Amino acid sequence: MICVENVTKRYGETEVLSDICMELSDGRIYGLVGRNGCGKTMLMKCVSGFVRPDSGMIRIDGKRLYQDMEMPQDMGIIIENPGFIPYYSGYKNLRLLACVRNKIGREQIVEYMDKLGLDARSRKHVSAYSLGMKQKLGIIQAVMEKPSLLILDEPMNGLDQGSVRMVRELLKEISCEGTLVLLASHNREDIEVLCDRVYYMDAGKIVGKKDAG
Repeated sequence: MICVENVTKRYGETEVLSDICMELSDGRIYGLVGRNGCGKTMLMKCVSGFVRPDSGMIRIDGKRLYQDMEMPQDMGIIIENPGFIPYYSGYKNLRLLACVRNKIGREQIVEYMDKLGLDARSRKHVSAYSLGMKQKLGIIQAVMEKPSLLILDEPMNGLDQGSVRMVRELLKEISCEGTLVLLASHNREDIEVLCDRVYYMDAGKIVGKKDAG
């Protein structure tokens, strides 16, 4: 459970988030919708522990972010462009990331690469990957350890329609297993197909919300 309570963030005289309140539960997919500059990415950065709000509180399972913890303990994330070591293969990049926490091994990495149509045996360097391949690699690094919280900013960016379908199915599967997913997308169909609840943002404020069905 994540509770966002009256969160406000300013840069100089500009208020980029204004009195944001949300309640997010495990096993559900939440969408953030709004034009560029409306505050979606900044809200994600606050929830993920990358940017500290000027006021308000974010609680994760009852613990206060920025006070009881610096960032969520079990999180997968894509915000802006995923970064990888360009002269390593996709598999080697993922293996290095997996070694940080040692929660998963080769089998799980290969499983997720197969699900999204990447060849774990390929020695092609990430520098030679297309935009869509890099995006799929970014999604895999975010989900492969089965985090309890998944934050995705425009996860379908650069993907063809077939890959979009793969990612949608993967996100539904992860949500059914109990992961809380927070995503932003400009694609109306992504939001309609995936989200249990949608928050609409404008000028740093939540101006509406809608539940599925």
